[in-house]
Amino acid sequence: MRDMRDMRDVRDVRDKRDVRQSRQSRTSHLRHGRIISREVRDAREGCVAALRRGRPPGSVECAILVSSTLQPCPTTFDFGLSTLDFRLPTSNDTIVALATAPGRAGVAIVRVSGPEAWAIGAKIADIPEVPRSLAGTFRHVRFRARAGEVADDGVILFFAAPRSYTGEDVVELQCHGGGIPSRLLLEAAVAAGARPAEPGEFTKRAFLNGKIDLAQAEAVMDLVAARTDRAAAAARAQMDGRLSNDVNGAFDALLDVHASIEHLLDFDEDEIPATFCSDATESLRALEGRLRRLASNWHAGHLLREGALAVISGLPNAGKSSLLNALLGRDRAIVSAIPGTTRDSIEESFDVDGIPVRLVDTAGLRAEASDAIEAEGVARSEALIRDADLHLRVVDASVPLPADEARAIAALPPDRTIVVLNKADLARGIENVPFSIPQVSLSAKTGANLGELTRRMAELLASDEAAASAPEISERHRREIERAREAVGAAREWLAQGGEGLVLAAQRLAEGAEALGRVTGRVWSEELLDTVFGKFCVGK
Repeated sequence: MRDMRDMRDVRDVRDKRDVRQSRQSRTSHLRHGRIISREVRDAREGCVAALRRGRPPGSVECAILVSSTLQPCPTTFDFGLSTLDFRLPTSNDTIVALATAPGRAGVAIVRVSGPEAWAIGAKIADIPEVPRSLAGTFRHVRFRARAGEVADDGVILFFAAPRSYTGEDVVELQCHGGGIPSRLLLEAAVAAGARPAEPGEFTKRAFLNGKIDLAQAEAVMDLVAARTDRAAAAARAQMDGRLSNDVNGAFDALLDVHASIEHLLDFDEDEIPATFCSDATESLRALEGRLRRLASNWHAGHLLREGALAVISGLPNAGKSSLLNALLGRDRAIVSAIPGTTRDSIEESFDVDGIPVRLVDTAGLRAEASDAIEAEGVARSEALIRDADLHLRVVDASVPLPADEARAIAALPPDRTIVVLNKADLARGIENVPFSIPQVSLSAKTGANLGELTRRMAELLASDEAAASAPEISERHRREIERAREAVGAAREWLAQGGEGLVLAAQRLAEGAEALGRVTGRVWSEELLDTVFGKFCVGK
C-alpha cells in the first residue's frame, strides 16, 4: 500500500516539464557525485551575493560529494554572473593530537596535519629548512619544548600531500613513551599554531580529501575496536572496499534505470517502447533482491562489532555457574549446592571461533522465589533470555526433567538455543530432551565434552555460507540500505502504471540513490559526519 506521501506527489504533479527538468538536474548531480549539502548551498549563495556587490570571491573551497573515483574533483557551477571553482574542502588550519595510547610505553607519536604541519614540525625539531624533498623521509632530532628547552630526543617523519593519511601535509613526531614527553610536544605544537584535533578528525580529513569513502572511514574505527581476529579481518575487508564495491554497484544500477526513465519523460506516452516498463520493472526487482540480501548481513556485522549475547539459564542447581567457570577456564562465579546462590547476572567476555561473546550467567529460574531480591534476579534473567543471540539452557541430566521445565524448553527458539545436559559424570536421569533443539551432553565439573559445546555454539553464531562472502554491515548501513530498498520497491509499483507513474518512479529512485550515497559518503551532511566521526578517539 502506497503511503500518503505518494498520494501528495500525485496531486503535486501539475507541470510535467518542470518536474522533468528538476528530476534530470538531480540525476546529473547524482551521477557525478554532486549532491550538495546545505552548508555548501549557503556558501554558494554567499559567493553569488559577493559577486552582485562587485566583490569577486575568488576560488571558493566547498564540500561536495566524493566522486566515484574517490579522488578530489574540481567542479564548476555557472551562476550566470561568473563561473566559480568549487573543490573538495582543504583545511585552512593545522591540527595536532597524540596518535598513540596515553600512558607508559616505549614510544609515543604526536601527529600534526594541515598546511602548516611541516613548519610546525620543523620548529619543534629545530630544523632550519624543510625542502619538499624531505617527503617520505625521517630524521633523528632533538625536540624543543614551548619555551625552547630540550623536551626529548626522537624521530620526525615528513609526509607530503596528497600522499599521507589525511591527504594533507603531515608530520609525525616520535618520542619516548610516557605522559611528559608527549605532553611537551603537544604544547609546543599548539604554541606554534596548531589546534588540538577533534575526535576522528584525521580520518574525517582523509574522507573529505578523497583518500577514503565513508564506509572505509568507519572500518578504521571497527579495526581499532576489534576484539577478535575475525572482527579485525572483517574491518580490514571493509577498509579495502568490500562493502563500498557492493553499494556502489547497486548505486550505479539504480541510476541506470533512473536515467532511462528520465530520458523517456521527454517523449509522449505513445512513443515509449512497449517493453520498457516490463524490462525496467525486472531490473528493479533484481535490484530490490540485491539490496535485501545486503541488508540481511546486518546480524553478522552486529556480532563482530558488538559481540554476541550468550545467556546461560536453567533451574537452580542445574550447574549454570559451573558451566560459566568451565567455559572461561577459571573460577568466576561462586558454585554452591544451596539454591539461589546466583541472584544477579554475571557477565564475562568470551571468544567463540573469532566471534566476541558476552557470556552471562543468570539467576536460577523458579516460579516461587524465596524473597524479593531473588524475584528481581529471575525477572532480569528472563529479559536477558529474550534478547539473547544464543541461549544455553542448562539441564541437570542426573534427575528426571520436571514437567514445567519441559514445557519451557519446548517454547524456546531452536535456531538460537542449545540444551546443555549437564552432570554427565553422574548417574543418568534423562538421556536427551524430546524436542528438536540442539543438545550437548557434558560435565561442567570435569570438562568432559566441553569442546563439543563450543563447536555447536560456533555453528549457531556463524553466518551461513552465502552470507560469509558478503560484507558485514553496521546498523547505520542497514537503515540506509533498507530505505533504498523500500524506495526501489515503490518505484517498481509506480513504474507499472506508466504515464505520471514514471515521474514518481524517478523521484523514488532518486531518493533511493541518496540513501545508498549516504552509506559510502557520496551524499553527506555535517550532521552525518558528526555522528560517524564523533565515535572515534582523538588522534585517529
